[in-house]
Parts: sequence; structure tokens; C-alpha cells
Amino acid sequence: MARVIIRADSSNSMGTGHIMRCLVLAEQFYDVLFAVRDLDGSINGRINYPVHLLKSGNIDELIELVREHKAETLIIDHYGIGYDDEKRIKELTGVRLFCLDDTYEKHFCDVLLNHNVSADAGRYRGLVPSYCELRCGSEYTLLRDEFRIQKEIGRKQYDRNRVFVAMGGADTAGLNEKICDVLSGFPLNISVITTTANARLESLKKYAEDHENIELCVNAENVAKIMNRSCFGIITPSVTANEAYYLGVPLIAVKTADNQNDIYEFLKKQGFCVMDELDTEKLKNCVKDITDGCGK
Repeated sequence: MARVIIRADSSNSMGTGHIMRCLVLAEQFYDVLFAVRDLDGSINGRINYPVHLLKSGNIDELIELVREHKAETLIIDHYGIGYDDEKRIKELTGVRLFCLDDTYEKHFCDVLLNHNVSADAGRYRGLVPSYCELRCGSEYTLLRDEFRIQKEIGRKQYDRNRVFVAMGGADTAGLNEKICDVLSGFPLNISVITTTANARLESLKKYAEDHENIELCVNAENVAKIMNRSCFGIITPSVTANEAYYLGVPLIAVKTADNQNDIYEFLKKQGFCVMDELDTEKLKNCVKDITDGCGK
């Protein structure tokens, strides 16, 4: 029996962020079971908890799983499960519902977590029940221990000639190589952070083999160290932004999905170089500005 069930997925198309942040969240609970689908490019193999493979995305299957385990808490981190589904789950099982959200959607839950540094609890007024506990902002950001360790080490030893590129574990927009093409015009060593969920991984491996200055980091266990040793990073305004912002690493952010709007606007207001989509000329200028600063 599992006291806590976590419902999340990963794939080539949706990326890996939901699973990765739920792995951090899971550390706060006992007797955890992950309920996931076996999708193309999933990182289910990286889940170091018991895993139940769902046959479908049907909500009734999830309800039966909750009943079977007599679960006390169901954590949902899934854009495909919304208010009506949550209400039905609650009415039929009575389970405590803990929902993750970063796009200010309506939810029927007991606890709502928006762990982004940009999160605003006030925007959930009228979107959740009056009794819902809101956990929003940097106080609740889900960070692996490796980031806390690197935060203590600080930024004194970063490499002025190194940049990391992190366009999501799956790089659904296919931007890694295009960004590296721009960076090739600078005397930089490049760490590309990706995962086996990346459908373009084989192409990226060949690209890295042809460029001596590129370090390909696949399913890396030392992401925080890679970030902290870099002069700056080129990222999507997503979970990665929370991590890099926490470390105090200079950033360039390229938006690749609508669910990144909130962090995108936050970074823009903070004075970071941001782009609605990849603009190679703007990227060149932003890289020049940052590298000039790193050299001082």
C-alpha cells in the first residue's frame, strides 16, 4: 500500500520537468508510488521509487489505483488533469489532493503548489476552494540537494569561458544545435544539458563529436555544478530558470512553450535577456554583452 501517489508523465513531446520536480517533492513524503504512463522518451527509469504503469490516461484507472492503495494523498502534476477530474477524484475517494500548477488554472484541491520564483498567490483567488492551502513562490521552489550545496560554494570559481545550454530535457523545440551554431562565433566551451528523452539525441551526439568545445551532458547527475561553474546559461524560462536563478547565474532565456509565459515575464522584469522565440542576431548581441561582463 502507498500512502502517497504521484501522478506525472514524461516523454519526447512533453519533456521531463514534471517527473524531475516530483522526484524532489517526493522526498517530503513516505511510502510514495509514482503512477505514470509508458510514453516514448519517458524517463521512468530514473524514478527511484516504486512505479505503477498506467494502461491509459483515463481518470477512472487513477481512481481505482487510489482506492486499491487506500492512499492518503494524491499529488497531480499533469496538464491533462483539470478541475472536473480533480473534483470527481475527491468526491469518489476522499483523498487529499495536492496539485502542482504554473499556469494559473482552476483546481479542486486541498493544497496547490506553484514553486516558480515568479509565482503570485493572489492570482489564484477564485481558482481554488477557499480552504485550499497555497504554496507559491521561491520559498517553495523544489531544489535538489546538489543546488543547495553549490549555493554554499558560491560563484567565485566559475569559468569565464564556459556556458551551459539547457533547452529542456527533451528539447521539444529542437534548439540546441542552432544555439551552439551561434555560440561557435565566440571563444567558449559549451556544456549542453539534455536527457535520453531528447528525440534528437543521436544527431546532437554527432554534432558534439564534430565540435571539440562542446561537452554533451546526458542525464547528468551534477547539473548544479555544471551551472555554477559556467559564466552564464542559455535556457528556457522553465524549471531550469528556478534553479539557475537560485544559484545567481546570468541567464539568456528563450521561450519555447506558452506555459513558460509567467517566468518569461518575471525574467524580463528582472532585466535578463529574453526572447519570445530564438532570434540568432539578438542572441549574438546578448552573448557578447554577457561575455564582456564575465571577462571583467
